[in-house]
Amino acid sequence: MTRYIVQRLLLLVPVLLGISIITFSMLRLIPGDPARVMLGEHATEEQIQEFRERMGLNDPIYIQYLRYLQSVMRGDLGRAILTNEWVAVELAQRLPATIELSMGAMFVACIVGITAGMIAAYYHNSFFDLITMVGALIGVSMPIFWLGLILMYIFGFKLKWLPPSARLTVGIELQTLNEAYHLDQILSGQWGAKIIALTDFLSEFYVLASILTGNWKALVDALKHLILPSIALGTIPMAIIARMTRSSLLEVLSQDYIRTARAKGLRERAVVFTHAIKNAFLPVITVIGLQTGLLLAGAILTETIFSWPGMGRLVVNRILARDYPSVQGSVLVIALIFVFVNLIVDISYAYLDPRIRYE
Repeated sequence: MTRYIVQRLLLLVPVLLGISIITFSMLRLIPGDPARVMLGEHATEEQIQEFRERMGLNDPIYIQYLRYLQSVMRGDLGRAILTNEWVAVELAQRLPATIELSMGAMFVACIVGITAGMIAAYYHNSFFDLITMVGALIGVSMPIFWLGLILMYIFGFKLKWLPPSARLTVGIELQTLNEAYHLDQILSGQWGAKIIALTDFLSEFYVLASILTGNWKALVDALKHLILPSIALGTIPMAIIARMTRSSLLEVLSQDYIRTARAKGLRERAVVFTHAIKNAFLPVITVIGLQTGLLLAGAILTETIFSWPGMGRLVVNRILARDYPSVQGSVLVIALIFVFVNLIVDISYAYLDPRIRYE
C-alpha cells in the first residue's frame, strides 16, 4: 500500500505539469489583450506597451512559461493582474467557500442517493424502484441554474423558510480562530505566523469556525444559507449515486455467497448490511470521488445564482479580465484537489475489499 501511495504521489508531478502547460497555452489563445482589458479602451499605446513590458507579456511564450514554472516550484503563484493581490491569498479566501459548498452538496447527494438506491435495489421492480429511477432521470436532466432559481423563489421568497443567497445574514458576526483564542498573543516567530495563517484559512470555513468558536447562532445561520445551494448543486450527483448504488447492489444480491448467507439462516439485515453493501460500495465510492472533484471544479453556476463567494465566480471573473496568474493558480489548485480525492478513493478500495492489493 505504501509503495502504491508513493507511486501515485510521484505521478502527481507530470499530471500537474501537463495541466499547467495546457492551461498556460489555452489562456494565451483566448482573443483579447490583457493589457487593453485592464487599462481600458482609452489607454494610449505607450501605456499599453509599458504594462506589457512590466508584466512580461512581450517575452516569447516559452520564456513566460519557464518563468511561471520557476515561480510555482518555489510555491509562488504570482500576483493577480486585476487586484495586484497575491494569488495564493485570494485562493485561500475563496477556496473554503467552494469546499464547504461541495461538501454540503455531496453530503446531501450521498445520504439521499445511497439510501434511495439501496431501497430501490432491495425492492426491485416495485413502485418505489420505479419512482427512484424516474427521479434519478429527472435529477440528471435538470439544469442547475433552473433548479437553483426555483428553490430560491419557493423557499427563499415565497415561503421565506431559508435565505436565498450569501453565506451569512448581514449583522451576524463570526470571529476568526485567531480573534477568539488570541493566538497572536500566544504564538510568535516563523512557526507562529504559519499557524496563525492556517487558522485564518480554517476560519473561512464558516460551519467549522462557528463550531470551534462556540458561536451557535452563526452556525445555525451558516447551515441555513448552505441548504439551498447544496441541494441545487447536489441534485445531479444524487441521481448518479442512486442509479449506481441500485445497479451495483442488484448485482451483488444475485451472487452465490448472498444466497449461501441466507441459506445459513442469517438475518436479512446482516445479509444486506454486512455482506452485500460492503461489496457493492466499490463502484459507488468511485462515482462519489469523481463527483466530488467535479463539484469543486463545476460550482460556477450555483455560486453565481446564490451569490456564493467561491472559486467558481473568481475563475469566471478572472477569465473575462484575462487575469492569467489567477486562472492558472485556480486550475492548478483544483487539479491538485481532484488528484488527491481520487487517491483517497483508490486507497479506500483496500479497506472495503481485502482481495484488492496494490503491492
